[in-house]
Amino acid sequence: MKYIKDQENLEGKVILLRLDLNVPLKNLMITDETRINKILPIINFLIKKKSKILVISHVGRPKGKINNDLSLKPICENLERKINQNIKLIKENIYKIKKDDLFKNSKDQIIFLENIRFYEEEEKNDTNFSKNLAELGDIFVNDAFSCSHRAHASISKITRFLPSFAGLQFETEISALKKVTTEIKKPVTCIIGGAKISTKIGLIKNLIPKFDNIIIVGAMANNILNYKGNPIGKSFKEENCISIIDDIFEAAKRNSCLISYPEDVVVGKSMDDKAIIKELSEVSNDDLILDIGPKTIKKIRDIIEKSETILWNGPAGYFENPNFANGCFEITKKIVEKNEKNQIYSIAGGGDTIAVLNQMNAVNNFDFVSTAGGAFLEYLEGKDLPGIRALN
Repeated sequence: MKYIKDQENLEGKVILLRLDLNVPLKNLMITDETRINKILPIINFLIKKKSKILVISHVGRPKGKINNDLSLKPICENLERKINQNIKLIKENIYKIKKDDLFKNSKDQIIFLENIRFYEEEEKNDTNFSKNLAELGDIFVNDAFSCSHRAHASISKITRFLPSFAGLQFETEISALKKVTTEIKKPVTCIIGGAKISTKIGLIKNLIPKFDNIIIVGAMANNILNYKGNPIGKSFKEENCISIIDDIFEAAKRNSCLISYPEDVVVGKSMDDKAIIKELSEVSNDDLILDIGPKTIKKIRDIIEKSETILWNGPAGYFENPNFANGCFEITKKIVEKNEKNQIYSIAGGGDTIAVLNQMNAVNNFDFVSTAGGAFLEYLEGKDLPGIRALN
C-alpha cells in the first residue's frame, strides 16, 4: 500500500479525496463532530502541499435519491469555520461536471461534491460511475477507512483509473489495528460488549488464538450467564446461541485464552430504575441485568493491570443511565491510569464505546479511538476489506 504522506510534487494536483463525513444530523444540525475533527490532518496536509482538494463523501442512506435533509452543506459550513477557508459545494450532476470547470477561480482550493450516495451507482460499485469520478482528479486518496468494508464505487473500483494512496487517518487506523492483530505486545486483553453475541462471534473466534484474555460484558454476557445455569430474569437474551457459546469455550481451551464474564451484577426493574447489586444466584424473575457488579469490576481491573495491550469494543452496562455506568467508568479509569504510566497500548472502537469515553472526557487518554464501526470489526475478524484490497 502506498501512502500520500510519502508523495512529492502534489502542488497543483487535483486530489480526489474520499472521506467519511457521515456525521449525525438533526434538523440539518451536526450533533457529533468527531468525524469532522478526524479529517482535519489530511485537509491541512494537502493545503500545505498546495493541492486542489475535491472531496467525495456521503451522509446517511438516501438510497440513490436526492434528499436535501442529507446534504453535505452543514458539514462544509462546519469545516469552513474549523479551517478558516472557503469551501465550495457543487450540487450539479456528476456526469455533467468537467475537470477543467472545477478550479477556475484561483481562490478555490477545496470543493465538495454533493452526497455521493445520491447516486445509486455508488453502492452498486458501478464501473462507469467510478470512471466518471476518476476523470475529475489526478490522484485518488482514500482517507475513509471506516467505509472501506464497502465495495462501493468511490472506495474500491475508482482505484483502477487513478494513482491511488491511503490517507493519514487511514494509515493511523491500520497501524493501530496491527498492534492488536500482528504486532502484539502481550499479555493482550479484549473487553467485548454489545447486545448480540452472534454479531461478534467472528471477532471473538479470530481473537482467541492471539489474545490472552477475552472479557465478555454487556447484554451479550447474559447468554453466557444463562448458558452456565444462572437466572437472568427478564434481561435481554439472544435465542439459539448454545452452539456459538460451545464454540467459544472450546476454542478458548485449545488456545489457552481465558474467557471471563460477570461474577456479580447490577439490576433494576426497568432501565430508569436505581441500581441494586446482586449475586448471580439472587437475580429474580422481574430483574433486568444492567451493569457488572463490584466483584466483576475488581476482576477486570486486575486483568487490565497485568495487560500490555487492550482492545475495548462495547459497553459493560446501560451507561445512558448513570446508575448503571459504574462498570464502564471503572474500566475507563483503570485503562487511563495505565496509559498515563505508559504501561499499556489501548484501542477503543464502536459507537457506544466512543459515547462512553466522550461522556467521561477520556477519548484523548487512549492511544487510539476508532470511529470506523463495521470496518473496525471486520478488520479484527480477519476479513478482506474491499477498500484495503483496492489500495494494495
